[in-house]
Amino acid sequence: MPPLNRCLPALRRIRLANATFERSIARQTPRLPALPAYALLPQRRWQHAATASASQETSNEDEAGQPTPSKQIKYTSDSYPDLKRDSRFKQLDEADVKHFKEILGSSGSLIDGVTQDAQDDLEGYNADWMRKYRGQARLVLKPTTKEQVSGIMKYCNEKMIAVNPQGGNTGLVGGSVPVFDEVVINLGKMNKIRSFDEVSGVLVADAGVILEEADSYLAERGYIFPLDLGAKGTCQLGGNVATNAGGLRFLRYGSLHGNVLGVEAVLPDGRIFNDLFTLPKNNTGFDLKQLFIGAEGTIGIITGISVHCPQRSPAVNVAYFGLDSYEKTQQAFREAKKKLGEILSAFEMMDGAAQKLYAKANGAKLPLEGEYPFYCLVETSGSNGEHDEAKLNDFLEHVMGEEIVADGVVAQDETQVQSLWACREGISESSQHFGGVYKYDLSIPLPELYDLVPATRQRMEDEGLLDAEDDAKPVMDVVGYGHMGDQNLHLNVVMRRYDKKVEAALEPWVYEWVRERQGSISAEHGLGLAKRNYVGYSRDEEMIKLMRQIKQLYDPNGIMNPYKYVSGG
Repeated sequence: MPPLNRCLPALRRIRLANATFERSIARQTPRLPALPAYALLPQRRWQHAATASASQETSNEDEAGQPTPSKQIKYTSDSYPDLKRDSRFKQLDEADVKHFKEILGSSGSLIDGVTQDAQDDLEGYNADWMRKYRGQARLVLKPTTKEQVSGIMKYCNEKMIAVNPQGGNTGLVGGSVPVFDEVVINLGKMNKIRSFDEVSGVLVADAGVILEEADSYLAERGYIFPLDLGAKGTCQLGGNVATNAGGLRFLRYGSLHGNVLGVEAVLPDGRIFNDLFTLPKNNTGFDLKQLFIGAEGTIGIITGISVHCPQRSPAVNVAYFGLDSYEKTQQAFREAKKKLGEILSAFEMMDGAAQKLYAKANGAKLPLEGEYPFYCLVETSGSNGEHDEAKLNDFLEHVMGEEIVADGVVAQDETQVQSLWACREGISESSQHFGGVYKYDLSIPLPELYDLVPATRQRMEDEGLLDAEDDAKPVMDVVGYGHMGDQNLHLNVVMRRYDKKVEAALEPWVYEWVRERQGSISAEHGLGLAKRNYVGYSRDEEMIKLMRQIKQLYDPNGIMNPYKYVSGG
């Protein structure tokens, strides 16, 4: 225990910082009544109906709040001229559209750009939210049942029509949008909760259920979904499972590979894979559902899932700290594990550049008065408020008294909880606010986790590509943040505009750097189109060969989400 005379000034600083933070929140936003924990503000990336055309001509605002000129997204085929459309795939015609209409009947729907002009309606399904990838699909199908998906896939397989499965289209690697004219099969209309067992905590749901809506449904019953993402207001459960999303609750609840009990999917030939098991134990043969978790829609379309959901913790605390170095950040994480133990549910790291970027893009004031090289957000969740508060106070006394943490605030109500989490969750979208972003999602051993950020910044400067003030340079800044508990770094190269010189300087250099440290080039975002040629930096030749054999076994015609995942060199 630190000496009392060291602890008291530290806790006094926390109280003063809390008071300052509370005044700043009051100035920025009207005082709101406390909300339930599940009612956090959503982060919506794509609104397919009302704002579909906005994806093609997206209007930004500069730091002064003035609109900047819109820029049309280049077609992916133009950005990557080495990609060629597979000539085996059929070009859609009126007869195909008629057949799909018959399958969908009155319950389903489609957007037809084959027999009529529907470019504006199609754009939100063709382009990704980062404005980096843009396909040329002329048909979007929106089935409502697995039988409709089955009929669609059977026909596409027979006719050699390529398909692009799609959920909420919140992906970061180009996996959720077509490359050429693949038919988009959007699961948004399959959005029903099928069942929930309030004793076991097992949820069975359609693939198109939005993550935040599932979490709200569970919250009303005292449970929590084991996954949380910044895009929770838009992303869908099927897409989450198909990409094996990690997110903010991984430290506490682990991977979807462990939480998903069953999967229902439609195979490329239309057969229905029915493994919607709802019990935690099943050793009857191969656990084939695991192949669909993280397969990114390359071997089938997930139409339903069963997932084990834990009890929601009634006592939740959130603290936000400023630290003087990455070494101090590692010490804080180590002490959090010691002092907080079983109630530690999140430990997020952000560098100072990432927080400045968030504040600039959103016109926000950061919680702490001073500026620090590093920040961390700590969340605890447990069943006993007094017990958790005592453990948190012990942790605060220690890290402040030992000068591991320089300054910090603790949320006093739900409004402050939302404000603190926004400082972390808002970085991703803030990174692309000024023109674009190259995102890298990497697993790196903790001692070297942050080293890549200054190394990348130095490389951009050496190449003459980065300047914070000079608009002639394409790169504005390089920022780093991520999930400390998962050894997962998000490296964001913030762009004024996309530039192939920057991409050439980054790739494969970033992946080579990660390979030298026995890391992974994809921690949680998947492979998609962005990383299809770089799988070999994390997997050996035999592993890649086995993956391709599985793809060939399930999808011999190669119609499922082509040109992506492990299809590259």
